[in-house]
Amino acid sequence: MNTRIFSKKDIEEAAQILKAGGLVAFPTETVYGLGGNGLDKEAARKIYAAKGRPSDNPLILHVSKMEEVYPLVESVPEKAKLLMESFWPGPLTLILKKSKIVPLESTGGLDTVALRCPDNGVTLELIERAGLPVAGPSANLSGSPSPTEASHVYHDLSGRIEGILDDGAVGIGVESTILDMSTDRPTLLRPGAITLEDLTEVLGEKPEIDPTLLGKKMEDGFIPKAPGMKYRHYAPKAEMILFCSLEEKESEDKTSEKKGSEDRISEGKEYEYKVSKRIAEYLEEEGKGFPREKIAILCAEETKHFYQEMAEKEGIILKVLGRRDEPLSMTHNLFRTLRECDEEGIGLILSEGYSEEGIGFALMNRMKKAAGQKIIAV
Repeated sequence: MNTRIFSKKDIEEAAQILKAGGLVAFPTETVYGLGGNGLDKEAARKIYAAKGRPSDNPLILHVSKMEEVYPLVESVPEKAKLLMESFWPGPLTLILKKSKIVPLESTGGLDTVALRCPDNGVTLELIERAGLPVAGPSANLSGSPSPTEASHVYHDLSGRIEGILDDGAVGIGVESTILDMSTDRPTLLRPGAITLEDLTEVLGEKPEIDPTLLGKKMEDGFIPKAPGMKYRHYAPKAEMILFCSLEEKESEDKTSEKKGSEDRISEGKEYEYKVSKRIAEYLEEEGKGFPREKIAILCAEETKHFYQEMAEKEGIILKVLGRRDEPLSMTHNLFRTLRECDEEGIGLILSEGYSEEGIGFALMNRMKKAAGQKIIAV
C-alpha cells in the first residue's frame, strides 16, 4: 500500500478515504491520531491491525461538535455536558455509555465509548466533511512513543495506511486527559493537559483517580476502560530508568502552604543536585561497562549544567526536554526526544523525574510507562 502525505488542500480527498473504509492519520493538539470510520467494524479492525494493537484496548471516537455525541451514547449526564462546554474543542476525552450504533469493535468490547472533540481546525474540517465519528488512537506502532509530527507517523505506518494529513508539529505532545463519566463518580483514567485541578474546578468535586495511576498493579484479567491503561506504552527501544523521589508530590503538597517561595526554590535546587549526583553514581557503579556513546541523559534546561562536563568528557549524549518551570515545554518534547534516542541507537536512557503537580502528572505518567516503571528513588 502506498501511503500518501496530504496537505490542508487535500482534506476532501482524505475525507473520502475515511468514508470508503480506509485509514488516514490526522493531526490534533495532543498527538497525531490514526483515523477510521468509528461506526464501521471493518475500519476498526484495520486500525488495530495497522498498529499491531490488542483488540481489547479501546479506541477514541472524535467528533467535530458536541451535537454529534448524542447519537453515539445512551445519554449525556449534566456534568458531562458541562465538561464538554468548558473544555471542547480541547484535550479532554469523556467515557459514556454507548448507543447501539457504535460497534463493539470500536470500544474494545465494552458497553462504553470514549469521545473527544480535538482542538485542531484541519481535523475538525476532516470530520465534518467525512460526516462520521473518526475513531483515532495514536498513529504509531503499538507500544512505541506517540507521534507528534507527520514524519513520525510515516516512519511507523508507511505502507500500512492510505494517507497522513500533515499539519506540522503538535502543540501539547501528550495524549488527552480521559475522564470516565459512565458511573456515579467521575474517575480520572489518564492524565493530560486538562489537569485534575481544572476538572475539580468545573465539576465542583475532585474526581476519583484510578488506582492504576497511583501505582497499583493490575490483576490478571484486567479490562482497560481507556487507551494506555493496560499495555506497555510510549516506550523507546532503549532501557529507560527514572531517577526521582516517589514522595516528591506528597512532600510538595504538605509544604507548599507552610514555606515561602525562596524556601521551595532552595529545596528544589538541592533536590536537583541530589538527582544529578545519583545519576553520576549509577553510571560509575552500574553502567561502567556500557558504551558511553550509547547512553543518553534526559534533563531540564535548569539542570543541564550538572551533566555537561561529564557528557563532554565521557561522550554521553545529553538531551534537554525543556524547562522545569514550564512543564508544557517538556510534554511537547518528550516523545520526539524518545524517538531521537531510537534513531541514534541509544541503548540506555537515564532521566530525571519531575513534579507531578498540574500537567506534571501527565508528564510523569508517560515517563513512568516509557521506563516500564523502572524508578530509582533519590
